[in-house]
Amino acid sequence: MIDPHRLRILEAVALHGSFSRAAATLRLTPSAVSQQIAALERSIGTAVVARSTRGVTLTEAGRLLVDAAAVISAELRQAQAQIDRLAGPLRLTIATFSSGGRHLLPAVLTRFVAAHPDVEVNVVEMEPESSLPAVRDGAADLAVAYQFDGPLPGRTGDRSGLEWTPLLADPLSVVTPRNHRLAGKESVDLLDLADERWVLGCRRTEAYLRRFAALAGFEARFAGSTSDYFFAQLLVGAGVGVSLIPEIALLPSAPELAVIPLEPPRPTRHIGVVTARRRRPRPEVDLLVTELGAVAGAPHRTGPVHR
Repeated sequence: MIDPHRLRILEAVALHGSFSRAAATLRLTPSAVSQQIAALERSIGTAVVARSTRGVTLTEAGRLLVDAAAVISAELRQAQAQIDRLAGPLRLTIATFSSGGRHLLPAVLTRFVAAHPDVEVNVVEMEPESSLPAVRDGAADLAVAYQFDGPLPGRTGDRSGLEWTPLLADPLSVVTPRNHRLAGKESVDLLDLADERWVLGCRRTEAYLRRFAALAGFEARFAGSTSDYFFAQLLVGAGVGVSLIPEIALLPSAPELAVIPLEPPRPTRHIGVVTARRRRPRPEVDLLVTELGAVAGAPHRTGPVHR
């Protein structure tokens, strides 16, 4: 039997890269950490770390155990969160990124709150890098999240502990001032914008835009960075630069702006709802997932999520 306490020590060693730094974090002596790791290795019959004068690194067996430890820790935190809920009123915590929540949640929650007045609904704005761990640890019951391009964030047999239900594809368009030289075109190639300065409406899109610009053969230049797509479009209207905006985040009425689709392959956000794979049955969570799919016009399909 693998000792969970020794797994926790191995996690600390993996995080800090040395016995001494792990010991300081755990309030143990380096000798005690070394002894516990040695005992772990004896119990499983193989080395979990490779020792050197520069510190320690994980072996393949060590990496497998650290992955398992992360899953176990998440399961325990989620169990504690569920136990805490049993002692109080029924609560439902929804984590969402701003534009996805604005587009999907009002219609869903209007019906849900009216039908379930006994449920305390809590909506928390979070980007996926925060909302997915929150679902995994039980701090949120579900998350509206997104993934830029590539395969959806799911992989059969992964250890994320999460389920991803696709909701909708959200293609990105170039937004320019109405008097821009490209305004009125049916579509543009990203290379047509090589000389432009860009306004970011989401800080996560910088690396994404840099990558697409490099593939098109130029280096993107930036005129501003915000965490609000609406604000970014107002800056575009003021003549600061151009921007790359998802369809659901376009201003509903902006005569001073032109929206131009990018030519294929068109950059796209994939939006979905994330729940814990192993969780206590909660009809209200399942209902919200179904309602979100209906509002998004997506079929109810699930698959594992990986990050």
